[in-house]
Amino acid sequence: MGLQNGKPSRKGANIPMLGLDSAGKSTLLYKLRYKDAFVTMPTIGFNVDMIEAGKDFTLTFWDVGGQKKMRELWGNFLEDAGGLLYVVDSADKRRLEESRREFELILKNESIKNLPVVVLANKQDLPGALNAEEITRKLKMKKYCSDRNWYVQPCCALTGEGLPEALQRVASFARQYKKPKETFITMKELNSF
Repeated sequence: MGLQNGKPSRKGANIPMLGLDSAGKSTLLYKLRYKDAFVTMPTIGFNVDMIEAGKDFTLTFWDVGGQKKMRELWGNFLEDAGGLLYVVDSADKRRLEESRREFELILKNESIKNLPVVVLANKQDLPGALNAEEITRKLKMKKYCSDRNWYVQPCCALTGEGLPEALQRVASFARQYKKPKETFITMKELNSF
């Protein structure tokens, strides 16, 4: 651990928390942070919270609204990310295809090549919720995430079930993740030759 201004410096990572509206992102964040489930309103914009994930390591979660208009801004939250948390409502079979398409779009973003992904298969308490294996298949994880660390964690935002495991997984992926060095030269640099 290094020293900064005579104080121990903490390491950490930014973790964007994305997913369709009503997937349960804000409730999950509150449950992670306060161990309580709050009644939340749809997030217009984003919520941000820092959570200690072990000694000297802090995860900063960016819970970004999932409405169609907000999804256009998701890319802005991916820069400087140390991992991605993607939340799926496991019981909403009607919107799973939409969720898969959005997930695929995110993963095509060049700035997050090799970025580790943890998918939270939320709302496991609801009847008919798909299990982690089914969510893995529906989101085509093996196809889209072959170039990175990934994991699907079943969970329930209301009870907190699966959240300690998810936090641990995100933290260990973020600790291991090394952002690939930029291999391209910007036009500005090119002009200076």
